[in-house]
Amino acid sequence: MVQSRSLFSSRREVLADGAVLLRGFAEADAAALVNSIATIASAAPFRHLITPGGHKMSVAMTNCGTAGWVSDRTGYRYDAFDPTTGQMWPEMPDEFLSLARRAAVEAGFENFRPDVCLINRYETGARLTLHQDHDERDLSEPIVSVSLGLPATFLFGGLRRADKPARILVENGDVAVWGGPARLTYHGVDRLPAGIHPLTGPYRFNLTFRRST
Repeated sequence: MVQSRSLFSSRREVLADGAVLLRGFAEADAAALVNSIATIASAAPFRHLITPGGHKMSVAMTNCGTAGWVSDRTGYRYDAFDPTTGQMWPEMPDEFLSLARRAAVEAGFENFRPDVCLINRYETGARLTLHQDHDERDLSEPIVSVSLGLPATFLFGGLRRADKPARILVENGDVAVWGGPARLTYHGVDRLPAGIHPLTGPYRFNLTFRRST
């Protein structure tokens, strides 16, 4: 069963020890964030990465910051250069960094300084299977994940892939933050239903902030 937003629910929902969902935290910034995504994508276009197993990801993605997360037949990794353009990734916009740090503080993680932002673009039918974020060198830093545009079902499980995930509706401006004992929680996104959002049209965007070094 999908947990949905209620007018009477708290704006801060605890998902697990070390994990919270901040309802509407980025809603006031959403339009500016989407504009910045368009600027980033003009320099580093969205692409569907190939996994080490040879599968094409249904989610299109790009990056900004000092490095970008990439995947191909050789594996998953961070790279300072965009393999599509051969150029360095676009700088992280100030509004991205400010939002990520404010959300981390609100969730109880002080002094978060992300150096990368993964930008995922979902269209109808796109999904992200359960996985852990463990390609970063310092796992003491949290993950900050911002939802923009169409609503989606966020899957938040446990520390084992076999743990049954909670199904949580995330909407435009919602921000999930997890770290500490929840840092390696398996998570994903269920298939995106068709829809149109006044800000993003047929898409959902997700910003994932990390400290890669």
